[in-house]
Amino acid sequence: MFSKPLKEENDVPLTRYPLFINGAWVEPVEGSYFSSENPATGEAWYEAARATGPDVSAAISAAHAAFTTGPWSTTLPTERGRLLYRVADVLAAHAEELAEIEARDNGKLLREMRAQMRSLPDYFRFYAGLADKVRGDHIQGVAQNALNYTIREPLGVVVAITAWNSPLYLAAMKLAPALAMGNTVVVKPSEFTSAATLKVASYFTEAGFPPGVVNAISGRGREIGDQLVDDPRVAKIAFTGSTPVGRRIAARAGERLAKVSLELGGKSPSIVFPDADLDNVATGVVAGVFAAAGQMCTSGSRLFVHASVHDEVVARVVRRASAIRIGNPLESATELGPLVNGGQHAHVTACIAQGVAEGAKVAFGGARPSGFDRGWYLQPTVLTGVHNDMSVARTEIFGPVLSVIPFETEEEVVRLANDTEFGLAAGIWTSNLARAHRVAAALDAGIVWVNTYRNESAQSPFGGFKQSGLGKENGTEAVLEYSRLKSVWINYDEGGLADPFTYPG
Repeated sequence: MFSKPLKEENDVPLTRYPLFINGAWVEPVEGSYFSSENPATGEAWYEAARATGPDVSAAISAAHAAFTTGPWSTTLPTERGRLLYRVADVLAAHAEELAEIEARDNGKLLREMRAQMRSLPDYFRFYAGLADKVRGDHIQGVAQNALNYTIREPLGVVVAITAWNSPLYLAAMKLAPALAMGNTVVVKPSEFTSAATLKVASYFTEAGFPPGVVNAISGRGREIGDQLVDDPRVAKIAFTGSTPVGRRIAARAGERLAKVSLELGGKSPSIVFPDADLDNVATGVVAGVFAAAGQMCTSGSRLFVHASVHDEVVARVVRRASAIRIGNPLESATELGPLVNGGQHAHVTACIAQGVAEGAKVAFGGARPSGFDRGWYLQPTVLTGVHNDMSVARTEIFGPVLSVIPFETEEEVVRLANDTEFGLAAGIWTSNLARAHRVAAALDAGIVWVNTYRNESAQSPFGGFKQSGLGKENGTEAVLEYSRLKSVWINYDEGGLADPFTYPG
């Protein structure tokens, strides 16, 4: 499956992951590879193929041929569903192995990755069930002696570009609905976390998918990203990543009017009203910003707390943060692993320093934990004295950093919560049902959680507003994102056509 490895300085072989194109493992045309490091140690542990222009073209050609002339073009929806069920079974069989790869690659907890990997088959099973249930419509009463109906059709070749924080989970959110609808896919994972996505691409062939339906290429985004977006054979780009890169993709795709779906950044508010269960608040806040080391687009990084309970909530959150067990993400007792790489570690620590320079106070954390000289570890950090116009309240930090902001009234906190360029997620903590519904309706966010945080499922649509992106993932809505709608008119008037200079109706 994999080519002959090179060796590290300590003479330990590094596994090499080639490209997966047209149903087979292939070496990159230029023969180049790049290494990826384990965030817990800072050491390289595998090499991924460094795709260049010819490799990109080959992958898109394979996907295009599979869609237009290959067997996939005539595969019925029910059969697509059967194949998706099969790949779900293959994923389930490899869940433990994939969880360890993901944990070593991005530094997330093995126990969290296990839960993610065990949920992946459910995504494919959900869309397997939907594959033969996508329907057009009969539009009645539109004209005399005419039949008008609509058809939902696949788009063609989809390029899926995923972020490093949850590589396979993000890929599944794109692959499952795209394939259920009848598209073919070229998936390009982040250069920081390529291993599992490359490995899983071969599972589709194992499950019986025709060659070219699923292709996976690794490489540096700045080297091959434009070609993936610009190729006229690509019908849609589905991207998860930063807002600046998403804007660039949307602009380039717009030049040729290609479809895009963008799952981008967030600066999500979590709002604590004085009648909330404060024990649940502390647990939910920790889950929302310190789980996964805060490397989540939905991270509840702005905590708005009513002034009457501000000090108590801060004390409870600090107490929970100080008890978090930092360590190797592969160990079962660990609750907080490292950031993904040195660049991200430098970015997060710089954001904390900037916040302090602007007047924020470090209630807890803010530095590398004692005893962790290797790897990219950072303490869970709680900042108080934050105002909504500070950089720590405006910038998506993407790390374990919580900014606490007091408020007095419901109207004030809704205004502050919405005062951001993002609109991905939000949390509300209250025992007042009327307030929960009222504030949920007023918040400018695509996902709102009440008395909980981070709930997601294949069945529920996921996506944000404003600079947090375009389109929806998950749910039945996602299948429609990978389709186009055609309107068909059939004249059955045997008396002939009417006056050609009169608008038909």
